[in-house]
Amino acid sequence: MTCHPRTRPTGPPINSSDSSHHLLLSDLVHHPMPRSVRGALLRCVPPRPAQPIRTVWISDLKPERLPPGSILLSWEPGLGGGMDVTARLRLASAEVLLASWPDLRGDWTTVVHPTLHEVIGLHTALSVATDALHLANHLAPR
Repeated sequence: MTCHPRTRPTGPPINSSDSSHHLLLSDLVHHPMPRSVRGALLRCVPPRPAQPIRTVWISDLKPERLPPGSILLSWEPGLGGGMDVTARLRLASAEVLLASWPDLRGDWTTVVHPTLHEVIGLHTALSVATDALHLANHLAPR
């Protein structure tokens, strides 16, 4: 799935009213998340691991339902000195645990990239297939 400039995460980052202000995930991963956030929202993951993943913080102050197909990454210091990373996927009716990576060290974006990229692509494909099925059912003679 290619990331288009018009594909923007919803919701403003913390301390900013400008929702077009994206942060690079690779700049955030070396430190624990701020206490005032639920995690980093991902709506688009570029195809190549070397490309930057853009994100916005999602505030913990007013929990909101994330858009379907979005991924919320959260991380905290692990017992082994690295970061324990968790990814949650928002589906149409629920938010589900997607993956957990314990004790990741350094810039761990290349470790989580393949899973995130594939899942967003699969969700997009399933959404298109569902829309096509609904359209076919609507247009079918009765």
